[in-house]
Formats: sequence, structure tokens, C-alpha cells
Amino acid sequence: MDCIQRPADAIRFPFSARGHNLRTKQQKKMSERLLSTASSPMACFSTCRLLPSARASVVRLPSARASVARLPSSSFLRSSLPSPVLLHRNAWRMTSIEVARASSGAASATCFASDLEQLKSAREDIKELLKTTFCHPILVRLGWHDAGTYDKNIEEWPQRGGANGSLRFEIELKHAANAGLVNALKLLQPIKDKYSNVTYADLFQLASATAVEDAGGPKLPMKYGRVDVSGPEQCPVEGKLPDAGPPSPATHLRDVFYRMGLNDKEIVALSGAHTLGRSRPERSGWGKPETKYTKDGPGAPGGQSWTVQWLKFDNSYFKDIKERRDEDLLVLPSDAVLFEDPSFKVYAEKYTEDQDAFFADYAEAHAKLSNLGAKFDPPEGLSIDNAMPEKFVASKYSSGETKAV
Repeated sequence: MDCIQRPADAIRFPFSARGHNLRTKQQKKMSERLLSTASSPMACFSTCRLLPSARASVVRLPSARASVARLPSSSFLRSSLPSPVLLHRNAWRMTSIEVARASSGAASATCFASDLEQLKSAREDIKELLKTTFCHPILVRLGWHDAGTYDKNIEEWPQRGGANGSLRFEIELKHAANAGLVNALKLLQPIKDKYSNVTYADLFQLASATAVEDAGGPKLPMKYGRVDVSGPEQCPVEGKLPDAGPPSPATHLRDVFYRMGLNDKEIVALSGAHTLGRSRPERSGWGKPETKYTKDGPGAPGGQSWTVQWLKFDNSYFKDIKERRDEDLLVLPSDAVLFEDPSFKVYAEKYTEDQDAFFADYAEAHAKLSNLGAKFDPPEGLSIDNAMPEKFVASKYSSGETKAV
């Protein structure tokens, strides 16, 4: 959760009696109220992450740990509680979190990028959304596309791209590969409004993981605490996501996914998520307007699916791609290559025969993808469930494989 930083010249901390004592009883009472607020654990939550429409009125920070008000003197950094705070006559009010951070007695009040309890509640609301809208496929795609811009060769955040919530901005939503994802954002925005202490970056990945699990897929070892980018100027350039029909599909897939630090096994496992959803020609240029499997929905009718039961997460994608017996089922060039490229084929054949193996590899690959490029606060992340996932280490995301020629 971001906290608001006020200008350093808006406050003064008196440490001597040389003209700095409180002038009136009214000022003294105000200071006592502020300091008492700081002792409350809930002081941390008195300033919350704001929606884009409100961000012009505040100075936003990437982490609550950076939100301590600037101090006029290093002598303030003492173990004892400082003298009462003197507010400048024309200054902004000092927020309770700033007072809490300014006192050693409130050091235990910690703000993270997202609030754990709100994450849990948001997950339940997403499950209810899925029951009524059948939006599993587009939520999976939203999470993937927010994370899939990551470049392992760039260290700086957010220049490296990845799961940072940038896909909420119009400039990125208008990228050709993101056609239709504005609908996913509209579905999730009421949940974001309700749980303002959950970042967009976390919400996108939470929705994606919940959709997979709700459709019958594996339990995903997710972690949260992703920091949001603050503005559209931090969005990645267009062209970082995979294309459905490149001239050389295998080379293209490796170019894109190796750049993210993923390997051949992960490319094939992630491709298996096409067991969910449909391709709509008005968005991607691929697929039929409707088929016997999609003409009646559920959800908005139309499009062409990869599988017959396109809201069920299983290994039928690999079976149908391999057999190609039904012209109403979609096979893109990037799908067909999974059984044509020698390295890809090893994993595609394995997943065709062994759904448990597919689920295990998919769960690992999905969680890895969801962490790409993210800046976590706290650094080790937050777990909605009991087990704490492994800390993100960028150097581990190098596949070590050479590209196919």
C-alpha cells in the first residue's frame, strides 16, 4: 500500500526550548492526538493506494518504506520518542502513518504493496464474478499480458517490463496484442474500487490464477505484493508479446519467451492454457466468427475455441491439436508447431498422455510467469495461503538454452 509523503518544510520537530516550544494549548492537543494515532496498528492503513483519477492530488511512492517524512535534522533519529510535533501554520496536515514512521514505538506498523486480508476477500469476489460471467479465459489472458512484456536483459524497474499493473493504462490496452482486454479491466474495476489496498499488478495476477483454479486447473503457488507503476509513461513499448502466426513459429516463440527467461518446457506448458477460451477474428484476426461449440455461449456467444469444453482446464488442448480431427476447433501456427519442433514435441506428447505431469509443469510455469519483472513489497512477497513462495531472483530466469536457427 502506498502512503502519502508531505513536503519536508511542512513540519518542524523541536528539540530545544529555543523558540520551538508549542505556543498554545490547542497546538499541544493537536500534537498529542497525532502521536496517539501513531501507536495504533491501524495507523498504517489510514492512507491507501489511490485510483488513477485521484493520483494528481498526491505524491505517490512505490513503497511504504519510502514514505517517512524528510527530517530537518539527523538528531531526530533517536531511540526515544521525539518531542511533540509543531505543525507549520499553513502546512498540510501530517498523516498518521508519517507520525507512526517518525516514532520508534510504532515501528511495527508496516505497509506493504497490497493488504493480505483484502487480497483474500478480492479472491472470493473474483470467484463470484466467474460464476456469473464465465470470464475465465480473458482473466487468464489479462494476467499473462501484464507479465509477458518482461525483458531479463534489463535490470531497472519498471523499464524491464513485467507484472507491474501497466496494462491498466489506455496506451498499453491499445496495443494490437491486447485487443479486447479493456473488457477484462472493466470486469475487475469494481473489485479494485472495493479493495483499494490491492495493487492492479496483484489484482491481475490474482484474477488469472483464480480463473485457472476455478476452471479445474492445478493449485498455483502464487505470491503477492507487486508494486504498481504510477503512470502511462512507464508502459512498455508495443511488440513484446507473442504473435499467433509468425513466418517461423518456433523461432518466434523462443525469441519472445527466452527474452523472458522461460524455456522450451515452460513454453509448451503455458501453451496448454489455450484449453480455455476462444479466438475472436474481430480482435485477433484468427478463428471463425462462431462454431457449434461457441454459438450459444456461455457468456457472449461466438469465436472459435481450441477445445470442445473451452471453460474446463485439462490437457484436451494437446489431444485436439495432435489429432486435428474437428474443423470447428482452432489450430494456430503457434499451436501446430508444438508437435512439429523436435524439442517442443517431447513435452507436447508427454502432456497429451499425462495430465498430472501437465498440471505440475503448468503450475510452476504460470507462477514463474506471474512474477516476471515484478517489484515485491515485501521483497519475499505475500502468500494468501500458508506456504510462502520462493523469493523472486531475476538471474534464475535465464533459460540457458540456445535459440533455434
